[in-house]
Amino acid sequence: MNRTGGFGRRWWSRTQTQTQGKGSCLQMNQIWKQIWTGSVTRTAVMHGHSCFFIRRLVTDSTSHLSSAVTWYDIQLKEQIQKHRQHLKKDNAVSILRNPGVLVLRKLTKDDLLELLASSVVYQENPLIAINKPSGLPITGKDLSLSSLLPELQQRLHLSKELHIVKASSRDYSGLVLLSTCHQTTKHIEDAFIRARRKKEAFTSYCAVTVGVPEPAEGEISVALKKQNIGEHELVVPVFHPTPGNFQRKEVKKAVTRYKVLDTTDGCALVQLQPLASFESLLQVHLTVKLCAVLGDHVHSARLGKVLGVPFCLPVESAIPRTQVLDKSLLRKLHFDQKQMWKMPLHLHLHKLLIPPFETKKSETVITGAPPAYFLRTLELLGLTMNEFAEENITKRK
Repeated sequence: MNRTGGFGRRWWSRTQTQTQGKGSCLQMNQIWKQIWTGSVTRTAVMHGHSCFFIRRLVTDSTSHLSSAVTWYDIQLKEQIQKHRQHLKKDNAVSILRNPGVLVLRKLTKDDLLELLASSVVYQENPLIAINKPSGLPITGKDLSLSSLLPELQQRLHLSKELHIVKASSRDYSGLVLLSTCHQTTKHIEDAFIRARRKKEAFTSYCAVTVGVPEPAEGEISVALKKQNIGEHELVVPVFHPTPGNFQRKEVKKAVTRYKVLDTTDGCALVQLQPLASFESLLQVHLTVKLCAVLGDHVHSARLGKVLGVPFCLPVESAIPRTQVLDKSLLRKLHFDQKQMWKMPLHLHLHKLLIPPFETKKSETVITGAPPAYFLRTLELLGLTMNEFAEENITKRK
């Protein structure tokens, strides 16, 4: 292309010096454009201008342009192939690399505040809802959500102090409801208590489980208590509590509604609606159904397998340890067992229903999509949930 272009410029320079008059110059310029763009046939171009230079130019330009197009096609195909290989490579990595898992301890205080301020999914005075990352403690003297509220208030340009109304636990990702009015908070808390007495769920979680609950929809009604196991104080199920256990408050009634939304190769996407409040309620109730939440490195140790059939181990012997997955599932997730300690808990508070309160006569439903790594896991496993395509906030009259 460069050689032909150079030859063309030399020819055009000589032609300009040989051509007399402005009209001839414009005519030759038009001929040159037609030759270069290929808009006329070779015969038509040379008609009336049978010049050796034109004939040579047409012949050389045509052959060189043809070779240039061939070269470009080859390069384009190579680039497309490389791009496809790159995409395939991106899809063949774990969530640790694509999209990555947020490690809160590596964030500065300002970075964490910026993350929370950008995670607002609902704001209607005096209420605000944010979609928090997993691993952030709700309370505590160290870095926690409650300790960050004064500075978060400034970031959100609020005139009144923020306080927590409802939040998912430390290890869960998901919605946190905040308020700037204590009276409104009291009304909402009373509405939550009334809903619980009526056995109405006002929170909805989604979880990726290793194992599929059977039947596909139902209730898990198993009491819970805390028990010291080794060096750990853990929540354990109590299958046959006595009335005295409840009177002495040694155990607590707990009910979880669940629904399997999708399944694939021994894994499931499950919707969970607790009707009680208790630490680790959802993880413990799922083990009763011979399932464990993906990334649960505490309660998954209570499940074992014999000839591929799961069973519950005695809780006294089930010391917390890194979750162990089958090789086939590890391959799907592009993990190896040595990396499993980095697997985050796939349990997300994605929906919060605020019952009517005070002067508000309608329910408010707030939703927050799961984190990117959760959605990527769904993709890797072939699980789907269309609900996350909905708008963040819907209101039902």
